[in-house]
Formats: sequence, structure tokens, C-alpha cells
Amino acid sequence: MFDRLELRVVTDRRSSQVRFLVNGEDVVEESIGPGTDGRGPSSVLLFPPDGPSPLRATEEPRRVVLGEPECTGGCCGYLSAVIRRIADVVLWSDWELPADATRPLEYTFDAAQYEAELTRAAAS
Repeated sequence: MFDRLELRVVTDRRSSQVRFLVNGEDVVEESIGPGTDGRGPSSVLLFPPDGPSPLRATEEPRRVVLGEPECTGGCCGYLSAVIRRIADVVLWSDWELPADATRPLEYTFDAAQYEAELTRAAAS
């Protein structure tokens, strides 16, 4: 059974960030802790107008920062995972976590659903 990814672009007066919901749970909030004001990466970094998103899964594994605590990743560490595509599966694994964070060992997504969600989020 595959995990389900939903991307939300959240915009306020200061910035536009991407939030990752996997199976309905906010990955940054669940990893860093509720009420900690963890941040997702800038939507401009994840959906650049002049190139592919670093979230695009390819056979070549790539580490992608998915969030950081309120105090910044330079202080307590970033939340990141290695993203890769294996046939019709997108795998998020090999997590690096901020201090005191938790995360499952890996997520597996149906590649077609994953790509459709990236396309939808990039257009929003």
C-alpha cells in the first residue's frame, strides 16, 4: 500500500512555504513537534520558474530539505530526506532530522500520483 502525498503552498505577508502532508499529517509539524513553528522550504526553491523541482524523483537519489525548526536549520538541523524513483515507486528515505525530531524510516508513493501532485502544487 502506498502513502499519499499532498503539497500545500502557504503564503503569508513574509513568505510562501511548502507544507508536506503525508497520509493527512504535516511532515514538518509531526517531525519537529506541534507548536514549534517549524517551517517548510520556500515555494520558489521547490518550484523554480526556470527548471525542474528538486522534488522530482529520478533514478539518481537526491537529498531534499523539507523543513527546519523555528530556530533555523543552521542551529538545530534540517529535516531532509533522500528522494528517488524506483520503477513506478517514489521513495523518501534516509532521513536527517533536527534535534529531538522523529520520522518513519521511509515513505513510498505511487509515482503517477506523486508526479500529478507536484504538477498541481506547482500550478497553484
